[in-house]
Amino acid sequence: MADPKGFLTHGREVATSRPVGERVKDWNEVYVPGSLLPIISKQASRCMDCGIPFCHNGCPLGNLIPEWNDYAYREDWTEASERLHATNNFPEFTGRLCPAPCESACVLGINQSPVTIKNVEVSIIDKAWDSGTVRPQAPERLSGKTVAVIGSGPAGLAAAQQLTRAGHTVAVYERADRVGGLLRYGIPEFKMEKRHINRRIEQMRAEGTRFRTGVEIGRDLTATDLRKRYDAVVIAAGATTARDLPAPGRELKGVHQAMEYLPLSNKVQEGDYVTSPISAEGKHVVVIGGGDTGADCVGTAHRQGAASVTQLEIMPRPNDERHPVSQPWPTFPILYKVTSAHEEGGERIYSASTTHFEGDEDGNVQWLHLAEVEFVDGKLTQKPGTERKIPAQLITLAMGFTGTDQQNGLVEQFGLELDQRGNIARDAEFQTNVPGVFVAGDAGRGQSLIVWAIAEGRSAARGVDRYLTGASDLPAPICPTDRSLTV
Repeated sequence: MADPKGFLTHGREVATSRPVGERVKDWNEVYVPGSLLPIISKQASRCMDCGIPFCHNGCPLGNLIPEWNDYAYREDWTEASERLHATNNFPEFTGRLCPAPCESACVLGINQSPVTIKNVEVSIIDKAWDSGTVRPQAPERLSGKTVAVIGSGPAGLAAAQQLTRAGHTVAVYERADRVGGLLRYGIPEFKMEKRHINRRIEQMRAEGTRFRTGVEIGRDLTATDLRKRYDAVVIAAGATTARDLPAPGRELKGVHQAMEYLPLSNKVQEGDYVTSPISAEGKHVVVIGGGDTGADCVGTAHRQGAASVTQLEIMPRPNDERHPVSQPWPTFPILYKVTSAHEEGGERIYSASTTHFEGDEDGNVQWLHLAEVEFVDGKLTQKPGTERKIPAQLITLAMGFTGTDQQNGLVEQFGLELDQRGNIARDAEFQTNVPGVFVAGDAGRGQSLIVWAIAEGRSAARGVDRYLTGASDLPAPICPTDRSLTV
């Protein structure tokens, strides 16, 4: 245990954010650089090293949280990094992007503020990168087996790195022009600067992983060709089919899916554009959807100089605190959350449903019509007399995703079976109905968290390793439908 009295003598402290007026003028990460390290030792000391560490259960990766908290408290950053990497390939991603279900499960959180696990995690890995302790881990020998990974998001990258380190020759295929999947083009720069992705990719290249960008499997390269070239295939293509809103006026110019809008702002930061082809500058912006993707649209609109930003959520406003009956500890509660984007301004409207869009004579959207809704006998029902309209010259739809993109023929060409939710079906080894073809991440699980993507990538890698060699020393996988570890 780091400090037996740490949780009694220190309160919770989190990273310091840059002033709103400063950060909305650039695309750098919102936190003050270096603000975490001075407080991390004290924060790590709050960890009670519980006999049953529920934070392990809260984390799909099974991170060894009490162990690296102890090392962080003692400022042994090398050992802390070793324990962190034992279960997580990319802690600099999760430390910035994960909603931290481990903190919701922290035992200290029963009656106090939980340990700042996420901040400790990102401090450890940033310190490790700065000190040069994160190095390539090339395999000692090659197996002679080849694996293709489709998709370079967190699931695909995790699977590729694990399989490369196991000695297999791995090629990652990405249909975009750069590696990273939604990490690259779905996450705004102010949440995670892309230099963090770039240095991991360089590490993976040095280990032997090969990357093929601008190649879409199913169109540019058929499933048959891929199976002829490789001994095994891992599909980590994500759940990229966005949920649409078939309301009258949907065809108007200025109504876009969030994943049409967000990647363009990232491409500006990459130098592909001077300004985004879809910009919020000077416009009244409405974001439909109250989740993280919606918040990303809000923060992006602020930085582009929107005249106003309004975010709509069809569900009621969540509670500020955990409900002891409906959301008991240590479950992950749905709470009212103020992200960095929300701190920067804008309005949030709950229990609101869009009825239709209204445009001008040139076909440009100008107004969004909405109405209040409420639950009646378990069903969302529109409240009479609550209809109104708000100005909207740019509308982004951020209502989640419904499954894997099947337009390119990938599912059909491989002959894959789908489950009842429309995801690619797989067994406990993450293998599909087609021998030698595996699936990991959102493509098999449905839209989920980054920690689940990495966990599934690691788990699928073990399944592939077993398939190719008959045994595997890679970490034991998680069951696709359960958080428990299986051997």
